Order: sequence, then structure tokens, then C-alpha cells
Amino acid sequence: MTDSKDLARGAHTDFKEAMSYGDYLRLPDLLACQSPLSDKHDEMLFIVIHQSTELWMKLAIHELRAAVENIRADQLGPAFKMLARVSRVQAQLIQSWDALSTLTPADYLAFRDLLGHSSGFQSHQYRTIEFLLGNKNKGMLAPHRHTPDIHRVLAETLNAPSVYDEAIMLLARRGLAVDPSQTARDWSTTRTADPTVAAAWTAVYRDTERYWDLYELAEELVDLEDSFQQWRFRHMTTVERIIGYRQGTGGTAGVSYLRRALEIRFFPELWDIRTSL
Repeated sequence: MTDSKDLARGAHTDFKEAMSYGDYLRLPDLLACQSPLSDKHDEMLFIVIHQSTELWMKLAIHELRAAVENIRADQLGPAFKMLARVSRVQAQLIQSWDALSTLTPADYLAFRDLLGHSSGFQSHQYRTIEFLLGNKNKGMLAPHRHTPDIHRVLAETLNAPSVYDEAIMLLARRGLAVDPSQTARDWSTTRTADPTVAAAWTAVYRDTERYWDLYELAEELVDLEDSFQQWRFRHMTTVERIIGYRQGTGGTAGVSYLRRALEIRFFPELWDIRTSL
């Protein structure tokens, strides 16, 4: 039987002049960020879930921005890995709702009033992800007017091509017949399904050997949206489980608002062509 002392033999233990695990991750700072406003036991769960969600979203944004750059440069190999990683991040976010769903209505109502008007609706990182995926809405900048640096970055993201815009421009560069209106437009607006884009993706799916990398790109995008929709759905059901149809703390319609969000498609042609193929 292995002695526990053997497992630790050779491990570095003197960190007076060396960087430790906690130093590298700045754990004292990170673990000092959980500051409940009440003495209610369950508020810690609420804070940790939302803070960890923001950390995962920070990684998703890091990967999505890099994927946009790589698609623009026609470097699809690295982009595939980045998009796949975002889908795995979404899997973690989906799973996190299971932990939050242990918060009962009574648990949450015990400290809910202390949240004031704060709400996940105001998450600038969530809004950045939606803008990067193509769900553009200038009105969503308004909650961030009081933080100029965040507002500026969000506005830049709003006015730049989304990951799907870059994919469509790549289709055109590869010689597929995409209407010019789809490759030079107002990037701050949400796209609507276009028949020439649908025809281009149809050509890719009907000749996967010729367009293998574009076909793989399409499937990575579908995986991404599939995961995002699952995250949205679990968000909606968790909120309904905890507060029913109450108005959200930030003033939104709560579950009704989240239910409507499920109808939004980021990459409509990639879903539509599944019926017509």
C-alpha cells in the first residue's frame, strides 16, 4: 500500500522566492470576490455560479475573437479548434444550471431584494458573445453607458463582422455565388436569411469532398449554436423553477423574455438548408 508521504516526496514546499500555484492564479484576489450582501446561506451559491459563468464567458470571448481573425485569414484549422472549445465551454455553462437549480424559491426570495436592479441582462460579456455570434441590437448598449471603456468595446464589437459574417465572406472568396449585399453591409444589424447564402451552403453540403473545410466550418458553427440554445433553454427553465413568471430584477419580463430569446437564430441558413437538402 502506498504511503501518503511517498506521494508528496519531491514536491516543492518552499515558496519564499518562488511562484506558487496560488500566486500564479492570484487566488487571494479571486477568492476575496465573493461578498454576500446578506447572512443567508444560499447567497454564496448564487454569487459563485454567476462569477464562474463570467469567467467561462471570458474564455469564450477570447476564443471567438481569435476564431474570427483566423476565418478572416483563411486559417480554418485553428478556427475549428477555437469554435470547438467554445462549444465545450457552453457544456460547462449548461451543467452549471444544475447546481443553481438547487436554489429553491424560498432560498432565493430570502435575499433577492438586496440585488436591486442588478441582473444577468446587464452582463457585458454575455452581450459581447451575442454580438460576436451575430445577434446585433444597438439598444443593448444602453445598460453600459455608465462604464465608457466597456461601452466602447461593445460598440466596436457591434459594428464589426460577426463570426458568421466572416464565414459568409469566406464563401464568397472561395468563389461561391454570394450576393454582394451580404459581404458589404451594416455590420451593426442582425442578418436575415438570404437565398444566395443558403445556396452557397447547399453547394458545400452537396459536394463535401470539394469543400471539406467549409463543410467542417459549417458543422462547427451548428455545434456552437446548438450548445448556445441548450444553454438558453436551461437558463429559462432554471429561472422558471426559482421565480416562476415574476419580473426579472433588471426589469425584463423574466421567463417570457428568455422564452422569446429561444426563437433567435444566429446562423439561419445552416438550419434552413437541412430541410431543403
